[in-house]
Amino acid sequence: MARNRDLLDEFIDIKNDWQALSSPVNDVANALSARPEEVQAWNPAEFKERPRANVNPCVTIQGDDPKLCTRCVDVCPVSAIDMSEGGIEVSDKCRKCGLCSSICTSECFTATQITPRKLYERIVRAASAFEHAYVTCTRGLGRIPEGNEVVLPCVGAVPPEVWYAILVDYPNVSIYLPLGICDRCRNVTGEDVYVNAIGQAEELSGKGMGLEVDERSLDRTKNHAFERKEFIDGIKKQGLSAVGAVNPAVAVARSITKKIDENTRRINAITSTLDAAAAPTTARRRRVLTQRRQIMLTTLQKHPKLAVRMKPRRPTCDPERCNLCGDCAKVCPTRACEVTDGGVFRVEAAYCIECDACIKVCPEKALSYESFNAAELVVPDKEEIERKKRQAEQKAEMERLKKQGMEQLKRGLDFLEKLDTDD
Repeated sequence: MARNRDLLDEFIDIKNDWQALSSPVNDVANALSARPEEVQAWNPAEFKERPRANVNPCVTIQGDDPKLCTRCVDVCPVSAIDMSEGGIEVSDKCRKCGLCSSICTSECFTATQITPRKLYERIVRAASAFEHAYVTCTRGLGRIPEGNEVVLPCVGAVPPEVWYAILVDYPNVSIYLPLGICDRCRNVTGEDVYVNAIGQAEELSGKGMGLEVDERSLDRTKNHAFERKEFIDGIKKQGLSAVGAVNPAVAVARSITKKIDENTRRINAITSTLDAAAAPTTARRRRVLTQRRQIMLTTLQKHPKLAVRMKPRRPTCDPERCNLCGDCAKVCPTRACEVTDGGVFRVEAAYCIECDACIKVCPEKALSYESFNAAELVVPDKEEIERKKRQAEQKAEMERLKKQGMEQLKRGLDFLEKLDTDD
């Protein structure tokens, strides 16, 4: 259906036409004046980074059992990961694909640009400013990306929790991968990883991920509402006399940053609420809420009705089998479970990442998974609750004042009517 246009849209078109008319001259001038070494060129290496390994959350290292978890080793396409002698080594063979970071639920592997929070923010920036945003890989794109294209070393570097959050709030995000591109890629495990991750996200969100295979089909249209907002913000910033000099990038950055800041606020609030509500561990060890878990809980907080689509599990203990050895607590990467001084197994489900470590190390096979209602994972937003409470109080006060004013007006009219009758 055609979009209704108004005078503001006409002003935006004039601005865009003027920029389109003037930019070729500027581009030529810049190209002639720039030094060769300063001209931006396509460099796939800029989107890749060898991950750093942290042994502390690694269940294999903490459990001193090479078979406890082998996900990162199994997913590495070039066998670059070695876990021995109490450490994790990533060799020079590493292709910097990011698959180890995506597959490790306890987040042992980190790279600056592909942490779950960074991935979420990068995709949100593109999806907020454009009608469509695309996530692709260096081989799939093969050129300098546009503003709505998020380039990764491999699409498999995005964990399912990030896809889940994106699918729920940003339906205009698609995958762009030319036909056959994965078949010729040396990251041979990447396709299976991203297919499984997106499949999990689609099941939890009830929404489907778009796929584009032809570059000619990519849409680079700016988001209409967003373009109007950036134009108005630019006018406010520069003044009506400087409409032609408005820099929309400033307004874009400010508006997107506001969205990301709100998400960060929710994450911080959830972390604080859980820290306050969770019972402290017997060993006084701080529980760990992984970035992936933060993103999932934040999405669930904003959309609590989605809880019915989730089937979470948590470990439960058979007290008749448990010998109180505490091996489960020692190997838990997020400190979600413990055996209390009173000899009771306890788990904080919000922190549990279902890594299976506690179940695998239990010598008496006393632990097993039980399902529970995902509604228990919905963390209340105290700030939002307080804001709504204040709004309700203000509304009630306005209604009281309105009623009081009407009563005073009625008394005044009655008094005037009485005076008229007496005359």
